[in-house]
Amino acid sequence: MVRRTLRIGHYFPMRLDHVSYVTSHEQISDTVQRIGSQIGTAFVDGGIHPQFGTRNFTAPLLNNQYIEIVCALDHPAAERTPFGQAVTKKAEEGGGWLSWVFQVDSIDPLEKIFDRDSIVGHRRLPTGEELSWRQIGVSELVALRWTPFFIEWLSGTHPTNNGRAIAELDSIALNVDRKTTLDYFERIAAVDQLKKLVTFIEVGDSQIPKGIESMNFNVNGKKVIID
Repeated sequence: MVRRTLRIGHYFPMRLDHVSYVTSHEQISDTVQRIGSQIGTAFVDGGIHPQFGTRNFTAPLLNNQYIEIVCALDHPAAERTPFGQAVTKKAEEGGGWLSWVFQVDSIDPLEKIFDRDSIVGHRRLPTGEELSWRQIGVSELVALRWTPFFIEWLSGTHPTNNGRAIAELDSIALNVDRKTTLDYFERIAAVDQLKKLVTFIEVGDSQIPKGIESMNFNVNGKKVIID
């Protein structure tokens, strides 16, 4: 599969880096086992995000992408930071897909678009390796529920380095109307590749929260839908 890349003009490449699934702290082991069996890939302990009050497990996908299963900890940062708040709220609603995350070479242009500074994140793997990155766009996720956020990796290590990828992310089903999504992305990048990645589910029911409905994967030639 060709890497899906969005561009602003001809100088701002970005590609889908990972997708995030939320569960509770009590259920994270069961969720890791369930989704791991669905994609045919074992998750590894990704460590704690100390400044967000969360922890995660990750599993690599093909095309240098990965899945993150994340839960909130009993920690003040989970209440005061946008990412901790988003994870906590999603877990209280029963969990499920939280977000899709794009990697950029430099987050500086996005700081101008969002008109604020990015946040530096880090976590230490059980192996002792340190992962660090800059991120932006999580506040919009808290407010709108369906938008992606953006990341620039600062460390040389990437979560796809741990494990053997078997599954390939094929598409993302969003419970949001097409025009709203494309209008949002026109602020950031061209939308041609976005149209290949996203399926829009316009249920027309204002009582159903907007967000990611499901992720569609190819696993050894079989279609697997995880909602």
